[in-house]
Amino acid sequence: MRVGVYTDYPYHRVDGGVYAERAFALFLARLAGEVDRLVVIGRLDPEPSRARYALPAESDFVPLPFYPRLSDPLPALGAMAGSLRAFWRALDEVDVVWLLGPHPLVFPFAAAAALRRKRVVLGVRQRLRDYVRMRHPDSRLNRAAAHLLEAAFRALGRFCDVVAVGPAIASDYRRSRRVLEIAVSLVGWADLVDPAVARERPYADRLDVLSVGRLDAEKNPLLLADILARLRRDDPRWHLIVCGEGDLRAALDERLAALGVGAHADLRGYVALDDGLRELYRHSHALLHVSWTEGLPQVLFEAFAAGLPVVATDVGGVADATGDAVELIPRGDAEAAASALHAIASDAATRDRLIEAGNRLAASTTIEIEARRVADFLSGG
Repeated sequence: MRVGVYTDYPYHRVDGGVYAERAFALFLARLAGEVDRLVVIGRLDPEPSRARYALPAESDFVPLPFYPRLSDPLPALGAMAGSLRAFWRALDEVDVVWLLGPHPLVFPFAAAAALRRKRVVLGVRQRLRDYVRMRHPDSRLNRAAAHLLEAAFRALGRFCDVVAVGPAIASDYRRSRRVLEIAVSLVGWADLVDPAVARERPYADRLDVLSVGRLDAEKNPLLLADILARLRRDDPRWHLIVCGEGDLRAALDERLAALGVGAHADLRGYVALDDGLRELYRHSHALLHVSWTEGLPQVLFEAFAAGLPVVATDVGGVADATGDAVELIPRGDAEAAASALHAIASDAATRDRLIEAGNRLAASTTIEIEARRVADFLSGG
């Protein structure tokens, strides 16, 4: 089976290789080992500065014309015309296309694939309307466009099979021909920490709470400062480690300083999984995830694999997918987050329950398992 995968992610050429900005490339690398041929289709960014994850050498890359963002319409429209021509040529080399969206290009891509009698499978990772509402709260035009685009994508899904990340997204596409619910896990069998080892993590001295994610509006990063202030009010052992970058980095710095806890927070910027993040999971004392909106964040599974207790907001598919492996809190509630973290630090039974439940989930959704399931689904099995 020859598979073409389109996502609206930028890619970069560096020293003869092709690199992605997003860690989803790690999942594609595993998927490449499950199919006869993998063709990755995406925008080629001429700037290599954000190149982070190498595409597998055994895959092929079809570059599409680059445009910075959809919100800048003129460059985007011109690039999309060239993208359709490149996609049409790429169809010569594949049997099935996996088109991740919602995105405007998916519709002409799906039509072209259907004309060429290629199997079309859609992929969905999040609710676009929720994402745009948080990113552009004052723009009615952007919110209306996102609503229409998502509705059109769901309508297209009625004629296609759909790979959906998490139970909430899968429910949105329940009227599709077939739906495969997955977790985009980047955790392999070799990454799983034995729960007995994880339970030995000491909680007697300094306590590090880890946050991993973009510092953008929908991720609610400013709440981290309020949570840290409440934590240290009752227990000065707490420190915050933030791995991520985004538009709100400076605002988070300012909020931490205003609350008097800036000296107890370490904002490390982007940290790759294989370049220090995995060790942070293993040596921190809790993962804190405070997004306003989510599908099913992969960082939860990375924490589960490391035996790291998790506190997360009850959004998207988190509750249904994780069960008792996560301490759930309401969105935007700093006091609830601090209370949940204090309970983890003070109660070994709570930690043991979260570690065991998280390990079971991580073991049942490894990258090997999920990539095999996706490959089978793409083949029509």
